[in-house]
Amino acid sequence: MLRKLRERMYNEEKGFTLIELLVVILIIGILAAIALPAFLGQRQKGQDADAKSNARNLVSHVESYFSGEQTYVGALGSKDVTGSGLDLGTGDGQVTVSAAGVDSYTIVAKSKSQNTFTITKTGGGAPKRTCVQGGDGGCPTGGNW
Repeated sequence: MLRKLRERMYNEEKGFTLIELLVVILIIGILAAIALPAFLGQRQKGQDADAKSNARNLVSHVESYFSGEQTYVGALGSKDVTGSGLDLGTGDGQVTVSAAGVDSYTIVAKSKSQNTFTITKTGGGAPKRTCVQGGDGGCPTGGNW
């Protein structure tokens, strides 16, 4: 093969042979097959991090509402929450407040990777964080984050 390359160089033939092009395409295909799953895993972790962040931010806004009203009832419709800039709702990539009571609430954030992250506060105690895995990403085994 090296002899053929030298002969082509001396004869001033330019270009690549079909075999050389196929080898390069094969190498690129192998590298892509290795890199693509790693990239997709990082993407899902990023989507989960966004959902977790939205849930924590909504907790701050709901607690802000509580400091003025002394109840969590009606927090979802308050200016503290609606003006937060968060994507409110129950769809993928959205966060919402459900089961808001006088001294309790449940915040649910659904990641675009199908994982669901929940922050629950009951009886005025400390919030509890759980997640339900619907896809790969940042929902750890055991469900607590």
